[in-house]
Amino acid sequence: MNEKGSNKMTEIHDTAQPGAGENPAINGKPSLPPRLASELHAHGYLRERLKAEFPDLDDETLADTLEGETGLNEALAALIRSREEDLGLITGLKARLEALKGRLERFQDRAETKRRLVADVMSRAEIKRLVEADFTVSLRMTPPSLLIEDEEAIPADYWKPQPPKLDRIALGDALRAGQKVEGAVLGASRPSITIRIA
Repeated sequence: MNEKGSNKMTEIHDTAQPGAGENPAINGKPSLPPRLASELHAHGYLRERLKAEFPDLDDETLADTLEGETGLNEALAALIRSREEDLGLITGLKARLEALKGRLERFQDRAETKRRLVADVMSRAEIKRLVEADFTVSLRMTPPSLLIEDEEAIPADYWKPQPPKLDRIALGDALRAGQKVEGAVLGASRPSITIRIA
């Protein structure tokens, strides 16, 4: 894939979950689509044959030969393009969800404003009860709410101790730096790819 003039870079791991409609994961890894599995098998078989028959074959020539004789690269490229389409759909859906979330919040604020208006007017007019065919509204006084004027001045008796929270970032940094920490170890390295879209 051409990496020149790239303006977007993303990273995925082999443990990424398959999307809806894809094959389920096996042993923590997504199972391969039939075409990709077939091409990978053919690629591996031809690679071993070439290495056995031409032990002095350099890596670049081997890679070029395998690319020309198998369709694995094309299958991988198709999978990447399909992923880019998924990312486009994700972006569109996120924008739509944000718009719907904003609309929901506006409706909630409007409904709450109307409730407060009714309560205020009923209180001023000393209307204790409003009875209609489809609803009944009763006016009542709510208990006074708590207002914090100076948090630091509040006595310790009114503070609730919080349980300690594990600092996962610091723990990971310590383990990667070679320190031994009881109760934690680093997991196995995972293969990763970087995708640059021109």
